[in-house]
Amino acid sequence: MSERIDRRFERLAAERRPGLVTFVMAGDPDAETSLAILKALPAAGADLIELGMPFTDPMADGPAIQAAGLRALRAGQTLRATLTMVAAFRNENADTPIILMGYFNPIYSYGVEPFLRDAEAAGVDGLIVVDLPPEEDDELCLPAMRAGLAFIRLATPTTDDARLPAVLANTSGFVYYVSITGVTGSATPDPAAVGKAVARIKRHTGLPVAVGFGVRDAASAAAIGSAADGVVVGSALVEAVRGSLAEGKATPATVVSVGNLVETLARACASVGARPVA
Repeated sequence: MSERIDRRFERLAAERRPGLVTFVMAGDPDAETSLAILKALPAAGADLIELGMPFTDPMADGPAIQAAGLRALRAGQTLRATLTMVAAFRNENADTPIILMGYFNPIYSYGVEPFLRDAEAAGVDGLIVVDLPPEEDDELCLPAMRAGLAFIRLATPTTDDARLPAVLANTSGFVYYVSITGVTGSATPDPAAVGKAVARIKRHTGLPVAVGFGVRDAASAAAIGSAADGVVVGSALVEAVRGSLAEGKATPATVVSVGNLVETLARACASVGARPVA
C-alpha cells in the first residue's frame, strides 16, 4: 500500500519538518523482542520504518547491521516470519509505513509472485532491494509496483546526471540518497555535500528524498534533516540493540534503549524547525 508512504510525506511537508526513518533488523535479537521494538518505534517518534530482511551475505552493510542479521538468522528468523511480524504490527498500527529492506536472494527463494502477494497482504508498503539495478526492473521492481508496493531506489554520490534518470525511472515512494561511499555506518556524512546532492536529485524528480548511511546521533540527524525530506538511521539503532544484550540475549533494557534513542533522534528532526516548502 504505497499510498501510506505518500500520505506520510505529505503530512511531513505540511508540518515542514524532515521525517525520521528508522531501520531495525527483523528478528534481532529474537522474534518476540524484535516485534516489541517494531511496535514501540512509532510512539517513540519514527515516521517511517525500514525493516531489514536478514541475509547471509549483506554486501552493502557495515559490521553493525551484518551482526544484527546474523543474530536474527541464528534466532531462526525467516522471510516468512518477517512478513508475519509485519502483519502483527498492522493489527495495532494502520498508519505507519513499513518498507522491507534487503537483498533479492531471499525474495527469489521465496518466489517473487508469492512474496509480493504475501507482503501486500501483511501490510508492507514498499521495498528497498539494494542489489537489483534498474536494468533488472522486470525481476521485481515492475511486479512490485503492479502489486501496489513502492519500489524505492538508492542514489549515491557516484550517481551522476547521466545515470540518475535510469535510477529514477521506476522509483516510487521516495528516493534513498546514500550520503557516503562505502557500507552502512562507516563514515559521517558532510551536510553541505548532502544538501547539494539532494538539490540535484530534486531537479530530476518530485519524489521526497531521504538520506541515510552514517547518521548516528541527534547532531547529525538535525544537520542532515535541514536538507532532506527524511533522515534514515539504522546502524545506531542496531548498535543500541547489541549494547543492551546480555550474552547475546535480550534484556529488559533492549526495547527501552532503542526507544530512547529514537525519541532523541525524533526531537532532533523536529528541532530543524520550519523548512521552506519544496
